[in-house]
Amino acid sequence: MDFKDETIIHPLPDDSLLSEKESKWRIKLPNNYKDFIKKYNGGTPIKDSFKCNNHNYAIDRFLCILKVTGANDDEFYDIGVVRTQLDERIIFDEDLVGTELLPIAALFAGDFVCLDYRDNPEQPTVKVWNHEESSELNPVTYFINVSFEAFLDMLTE
Repeated sequence: MDFKDETIIHPLPDDSLLSEKESKWRIKLPNNYKDFIKKYNGGTPIKDSFKCNNHNYAIDRFLCILKVTGANDDEFYDIGVVRTQLDERIIFDEDLVGTELLPIAALFAGDFVCLDYRDNPEQPTVKVWNHEESSELNPVTYFINVSFEAFLDMLTE
């Protein structure tokens, strides 16, 4: 996969940080996603377009995983920071402990690509979270593909 020059955010996450985030979010990240994020953390792909729900979408950039300290301007793109900003607009049950929708890429116009853990916590599907149609405790999502790897295969220029 090719990325636009200098869009990858450093430092790249290691297994220890990924494990820490999985524990915090109470999910298991797919292995192919972990391999991806360790190489392309927060990057903008050259092939950045895909179709879903009769719409064409373009990825602004993949989100990153960082140890958030407040010292790095790129922390704005950290999955945990974005997750906190979206707050109750990406959860279905305020009493749930853990993550059902995990944003992994920012799309142009305010939507996000998410890993959706609701149907199968071991094999999340990939969906678009629609910011305009979503409200508190009522996220609106559209199915993209059955796996992260299959989603990457859909990307075109």
